[in-house]
Amino acid sequence: MHRYFVTGLASRDAWVHARKEAPATLPQIIKSLGYNRLILQIGRGMVVPEPFSTESFTLDVYRYKDSLKEDLQKADLVISHAGAGSCLETLEKGKPIVVVINEKLMNNHQLELAKQLHKEGHLFYCTCRTKRHRHHKTV
Repeated sequence: MHRYFVTGLASRDAWVHARKEAPATLPQIIKSLGYNRLILQIGRGMVVPEPFSTESFTLDVYRYKDSLKEDLQKADLVISHAGAGSCLETLEKGKPIVVVINEKLMNNHQLELAKQLHKEGHLFYCTCRTKRHRHHKTV
């Protein structure tokens, strides 16, 4: 089972909402990439996708857990915000990571960190505005 885990997106409402626009196609897109499970940690987000499970795809949704360790360990790919803690914890687990940069932050430290970690070959990054049209690199 290939798992696609999304966590810690400060701008996750925009990210999740963009995926809610076409709920019927999201599982097909993720399945076409070889994944059959999507786990969303939505925190205090206002957009709450409806969890579901079919024979070939499962969407799990939760706000918070005491620890993300199990989800990170089981994930085959992690999508996260570009906070230093989230990036380092995922990289320490040896998991591939795509970070979505919160462009609304002052001085955009997430972009600086993401660019440097990408330059060193550790991750890929995008913004909520560019995620659908042009990724900085394809996974």
